[in-house]
Amino acid sequence: MAFVSPADATFWTFFISARMTPESKLAPRWRRLILRGALVIIISPALLTLLYALVPIPITPLMLIRAADGLTMEKEWVPLSNISLDLQRSVIVAEDTTFCTHHGFEPDALQKAWDNNERGGRLRGGSTITMQTAKNVFLWPGRNFVRKGLEAWLTLYIEALWSKARTIEVYLNVVEWGPGIYGAEAAARHHFNKSAATLSTHEAALLAAVLPSPRRWSASKPGPYVRTRAETIQARAAQIGAGASCITKQ
Repeated sequence: MAFVSPADATFWTFFISARMTPESKLAPRWRRLILRGALVIIISPALLTLLYALVPIPITPLMLIRAADGLTMEKEWVPLSNISLDLQRSVIVAEDTTFCTHHGFEPDALQKAWDNNERGGRLRGGSTITMQTAKNVFLWPGRNFVRKGLEAWLTLYIEALWSKARTIEVYLNVVEWGPGIYGAEAAARHHFNKSAATLSTHEAALLAAVLPSPRRWSASKPGPYVRTRAETIQARAAQIGAGASCITKQ
């Protein structure tokens, strides 16, 4: 058996230690940090989505951005039962006709949006109500690919953890309906001086008609385009019936 003197042992210990660069010593630590960060990124949205399946959303990134710009905030959370069925149907007709049957994404709409983006070079369109809810609750305004990717990822969480009724309830309570106006109750009171539960079919259609551009169009002071769009929405909303079974069973 070979004998290693203390001097030799000290030399080899120093040699091995010297061969280990600072980078090699730090590599395991960085791997742990990256792994923990990835777990936080994956788990945190899921936990928050699960929480929001049960409690009202207190505030959204868009609300904070608008407040930082100096806008006052008008909002009041109400349960879905306190939002007229006419408004629920009108919004589905205007924003996402297959809301009750798709699984968070609408392939045909996404394909059309992609084709349009390929031709024009701009990212736009194709969002379902579920995707818009993910954007409104968790994300910031914008149309870049990073934000759209996060939107799609969060849509999967919402689709897995929320019912359709909860999704439309959250959407109708947080969506922007004018400068500093958020949710159906605040919009109904601001534009028509009444509760969201008592909106007429025409008022509901007007509110749905301005959703694509709520800071430019007004439901209470509609121009020719909004009036025409509202008439179309009102006529179609009267026909969807069973097509909106996910809300009419409330």
